[in-house]
Amino acid sequence: MQFDVAVVGATGLVGTKMLEILSEKNFPVRNLCMYASKKSAGKEVEYKGKSYKVIELKKENILDKDIDIALFSAGGDTSLEFAKYFVEIGAVVIDNSSAWRMDKEVPLVVPEVNPDALKDHKGIIANPNCSTIQAMPVLKALSDRYGLERVVYSTYQAVAGAGIQGIEDLQNGLKGEKPKKFQYDIAGNLIPQIDTFLDNGYTKEEMKMVNETRKILSLPDLRVTATCVRVPVETSHSESVNVELKSDFDLKEVFELLSNTEGVVVEDDTANLKYPMPLYVAGKDPVYVGRIRRDYSNKNTLNLWIVSDNIRKGAALNAVQIAEKLAEMGLLEGAE
Repeated sequence: MQFDVAVVGATGLVGTKMLEILSEKNFPVRNLCMYASKKSAGKEVEYKGKSYKVIELKKENILDKDIDIALFSAGGDTSLEFAKYFVEIGAVVIDNSSAWRMDKEVPLVVPEVNPDALKDHKGIIANPNCSTIQAMPVLKALSDRYGLERVVYSTYQAVAGAGIQGIEDLQNGLKGEKPKKFQYDIAGNLIPQIDTFLDNGYTKEEMKMVNETRKILSLPDLRVTATCVRVPVETSHSESVNVELKSDFDLKEVFELLSNTEGVVVEDDTANLKYPMPLYVAGKDPVYVGRIRRDYSNKNTLNLWIVSDNIRKGAALNAVQIAEKLAEMGLLEGAE
């Protein structure tokens, strides 16, 4: 089967990476439409040696197209306004924004973790938050084997999570220039705030991790808390995750379990100073986990260090993997 594909937000950081990964994976694209804002309309974007003209994202430029799958990475407001038009013409929308993630009618999917949720889609599928995605394969494996009582996230999130402007703030800040995207200098600094603050004292980013973890793992009462911090790293998010399990565990068994988990690479050899680091994980597909150790301060509890490329697995790759899984499960219309 081949598919008519649209990439919405094709000139942005994640949209560009989506196109790169579609090409890398040789996804069976029959026709390709690239959408962006009026500002970017008319630009030329190359895909597999062919040049495509960017189309302005507006209703009339959608309804006259034949599209099987639309990969969205253009912000929540854009998704809320335009996703319905793609669904109207029969496309399946995979949305990278926060617009639909907590909608009860919309599956929130990490393909290695909860692919069966795709069966219930009604035209829109949500890509989880980047910082949530990378923890899910690890937590799902632990949940299935031991059960989960509580999860404590402390994240160290790269500037790429704030888009091209975030990267520019770091690069320019190293030259002594003032930030334009962040509220404070990020070069040589940490900012303990990602997104806006809520009435409960948490940020939106932190509550996304809480709520999305519960939804993806189908554990609505799981105790979860998070502190999210922006760090002066260009790409790849890192997370210190403290996991209280329902039953005791053998540490060797945990290593074996995670080593055999799809999409996860265990990099944990403290004798040789081997552990995941963002500089070396950038550009790679898997989720890397290391510093796996028992938390002696609490019963049945593990400490983990999880690192993943937030633009690849945390956004573009996960979206393309959802498309692949839809095709594999026979949930996508296409052409022979």
